[in-house]
Order: sequence, then C-alpha cells, then structure tokens
Amino acid sequence: MSSKKHHARTRAQESSHAIERMYITMRHLFNRGFYKPMGISGETLRHALLLLQPEIYGSIGEDKAELEGLLYVIDRLPQGIEECTFINLTSDEGYAQSHFKPIIPEKRRRNCYRIDDEQINIEITRGRSEIYDILTHLTFLFIESHKIGNRVIIDEDGSTTRDWEKLEKVVLSKRKLNQEAREVTITYAANILGRTFDEISACYKLFSSPTQPERFFHIIYWLGKLAIEELVHGKKRTVTFSPMLRERIGHHIHGEIWADNIKEILRKNALLERPIHVISANMHSVMNTLYSGKALNSDGPETDIFQVYESLSKTENESLRNKVTKEALQNGMIYIKDASRTNIDVQIFDTAKMNHDKIDFEITESILEEEKPVILVMDYAFGEQAYETIDELLKPYSVKGKKIHLNVESISIMGKAGILEGGKGDIMIPSAHIFEGTADNYPFNNELKKEDLEGQGVAVYAGSMVTVLGTSLQNKDILKFFYDSTWKVIGLEMEGAHYQKAIQAASKVRASIKSDVKVRYAYYASDNPLETGATLASGGLGTTGVRPTYLITRTILKQILN
Repeated sequence: MSSKKHHARTRAQESSHAIERMYITMRHLFNRGFYKPMGISGETLRHALLLLQPEIYGSIGEDKAELEGLLYVIDRLPQGIEECTFINLTSDEGYAQSHFKPIIPEKRRRNCYRIDDEQINIEITRGRSEIYDILTHLTFLFIESHKIGNRVIIDEDGSTTRDWEKLEKVVLSKRKLNQEAREVTITYAANILGRTFDEISACYKLFSSPTQPERFFHIIYWLGKLAIEELVHGKKRTVTFSPMLRERIGHHIHGEIWADNIKEILRKNALLERPIHVISANMHSVMNTLYSGKALNSDGPETDIFQVYESLSKTENESLRNKVTKEALQNGMIYIKDASRTNIDVQIFDTAKMNHDKIDFEITESILEEEKPVILVMDYAFGEQAYETIDELLKPYSVKGKKIHLNVESISIMGKAGILEGGKGDIMIPSAHIFEGTADNYPFNNELKKEDLEGQGVAVYAGSMVTVLGTSLQNKDILKFFYDSTWKVIGLEMEGAHYQKAIQAASKVRASIKSDVKVRYAYYASDNPLETGATLASGGLGTTGVRPTYLITRTILKQILN
C-alpha cells in the first residue's frame, strides 16, 4: 500500500485560487485596454466569480435573480449604468471642467460622467483597488443581466415572454404608477426574475430614489434589454480603460498632490514642526468628541454623551451638526476639502486653540500647554490607496530647498470591518495584518488594548486581521478557513496591511519619521459575513455603529492627550 497521502482540494483552496485567478485576469484585461464582460475575454472572470460565489452576491449561481446583491452593487455604481453598452474607466482627464454633470454613486465617492445614451465614464483616482471593485461589481451585474435575458427569450428569433412585453410597456411609458398598476407590474417582474411577489414588493422600495420612484423596474428592464441585444444580435457590452489611466495607475499622482497640499497648509499655520498625531477616521467623530460639549452645552454625565453623539448622527439634525462644525472652525479646526481627486478630506486640530474645559474626559493640561499637539484627521482611504496616501504624507516636505521631517508622534487607524466572531457593532483590536493571497504579514505593537475598550457596553475581540483584496470577493469557506486555522483571524478589512506597510517603510527603513512611532488600530463590525443575513448586502449599521465609533475615537484621543 502506498503511504502517499491523497490530498483533495478543499472548498477554501478552490475559493482562494478563484480569487487569485480573478486578480490576475483583471490585471491582464487592464493591460490589454478593453474587454467584453459577457464575451470570451470576460469568461475567466465570470467562471471564477461563479466558482467563488461570494456571500455578498448571495444566489449568483442560481437561476433566480439575486436581489440583495443587486441592490449592493447598484448603490456602488453610477445611476444609469444599466442602460450603457460602453463603460469607459478613465483617470482625471478634465471632465470636471466640461459641461458633463458628475454622477456620484450613493455608496462610493467617485465621479462618473454620462457621455451619451450608450456610454458612461467612471473616473479612477484611488488606485487599483477601485478598478478591481468596479470590475467585480460589473461582472456580477452582467451575470444577473443574462439571467433575465435567458428567462424572457422564447426562441432564436428573439421573441420574448408576455411578462417582458408588459414590463417594457410600463417602463417606456414613463407614467406614474398607482398602487394597483405597481402591484400588477411587480407580478410581471416576479415572473421574469424567478422570485415571489412578496420578495419583489419588499425590495422594490429600497431601489427607489426621489427622482425615480419606479427605479427597480427601470433597472430590471435595461439589464434585460441589453442582455437580449447580446444574446440575439451579438451586440456585446464593452469595458475599456483609457490610455491615460493605464499610464498613470500606481504612480501616486493624486496622493502626492494631496499630501503636499496638507503640508503646505501646516506650514502656513506654523504647525509643520509641532508634534503631529495622524488619525484615519470619518469626518465627524473626532470633531464631535472635541467640540460637541461646548457647542451643545452638554454638561451631563459621561453616559449621556453617547445620546448626544446619536442625535448628531441622525439625518434630520443638520442644524446640530452645523453648530458643532461652526464651534470647531472658530476654535482650532482647519478643514481641507479635497482638491486632489483622492476623495479624502482632512481636518487639522490645533489643540493650543481649543477650549479644554469643555472636553468631557480627563486630559493632561501640561501636554497641551507645552507640547501643543496637532491632530490630523484624514477620511477613509480605499484599499491600496491607503499605502499611497500615508506613504506620501510621511515623506519630508521641502521648503526653499530645506527638507523638513514631520514630527509624527502617532498614527491611529479606525474604521469598519467584517467580523468573524461576534456581530454588527462589536469592536476588533488587531495584533497583526495578514495580506490575503500572500504570506505577507505585518505584526505590530498596538497601543490600543482589549482592556481599554472592555466593559463599556460593546463586545471587544483581539487577534489577527486579514486585509482582503476586495470585500465583495469572500465566501464562507475561505473566511471559515481564516477563522479556524492557526492564523486565528478575527475580522477582515481592505486597508490595514497597506497602512502598516507604509508606516513601517517610513519609520524603519526610510527614516522619514521616528522609528518608535506609536500605532493604534481598531475597527467596529459593519457585518458578519459568516452569518446568513448579516453580510454588507443586508444593509447598514444605522445607530448601532454610534457607540463603537465614539468609544474608539474617545480612547484614541484620551491616549493622545494624556
């Protein structure tokens, strides 16, 4: 008998291989300059995505339409993309100065331009991760599109079902529907999509917009129409990459402009040589933590401050948010609206100009009086863009031929991540970042500890985290492997390894900043992709995210100011 062990490939290994194949294919298609997603050139991408069957795309591998995944993708792509045969990915090539009106997707900050009835341009200024994100979503969209086409075409001549003809008549008439007409149209859509009346009724409102209440029917019709054009007439949709985008990608063009602008503003305000604490976070939590006490006169106990934060997070309370912003701008905050096309705004807080009495947690006055730290808050980066922005920010700044090294005392990263143990709103404290698809790992000494955040009404987990190539490319098998294996991964996100790679390069190799710079990482859970119905496609956090966001923010600020 042979002593050789027969090794069958596990589902996790197949999934990992599918992700690797997708990224190699996407880079190849990018270098080629164009491809047809539903043609031979897009076949590898489609097969890999169908093999992987990511949790976020739900029932992509089944005949019936995937509704939650469709909503997730539509929110991240420009409005009207379902109508376009030609999708062109460009760099910043001057469209902002043209008559074209920018279209910004609801859940992704990027400028898109509708060129004509058939073409839409998507501007890429945030690096390769953005291209991967878009191509993955487009592959899903076109697979779903062909499901509709295959269900409604009756014969080779292109004859279609009665349900399709009825839906087409409703969409093209553009008339406002009453409840009865809407329910009749939902019935047609349910038959076309292989879903129940209840399922379509439940998701229909989620697709609606103020300008397009019947948007769901519009999307389904155009996805089906273009699929029919491809299947019957061979008129295939095409994705192209502009020559300028192919030339510029990976050259840190936008990151360098962004970082130089920040350093120049620091210099003009005599802050360049002061101790600097960088925080990658949202544009509200640090400002609200430092200024809401004075702006809103909230003198209550600490437990009540979270109610203030929750009020500030509600859409209807814009006047409250404006009060806090006004107070901040008058007392030491400088706001830098992005003009570099990185889509990363910045806030600079000069602690020497702040009213310390109204900060509702203990601070060391001598630090503020003698060291006068500067807190620099940058909005979230996207994937590989994290490396570009931090790498450029930490480089010395040249003033009249003299290189000035920034006195960076600490770098803190907070954000949303998927959790593999626990649920939405829980907190993760990483001890290392592992880069998916490689053996690259970045262990570090995290200044934030599990005990710093425990006992405050939120569950806290500590361990390794995996930096994934894309949140929409994960399935339960591969995540279960990360969770169960000796990597002991507690969560997944897209930027950690990129941030740490840039920090280590600047502090340990290039000597751009001090070698013992303090680092802090903490994430709150936006979803648990191992739980059915708890993926990112199942909806946002709502007010669940308020407490963990501010707990992390307050802990970071307490460490900086003490």
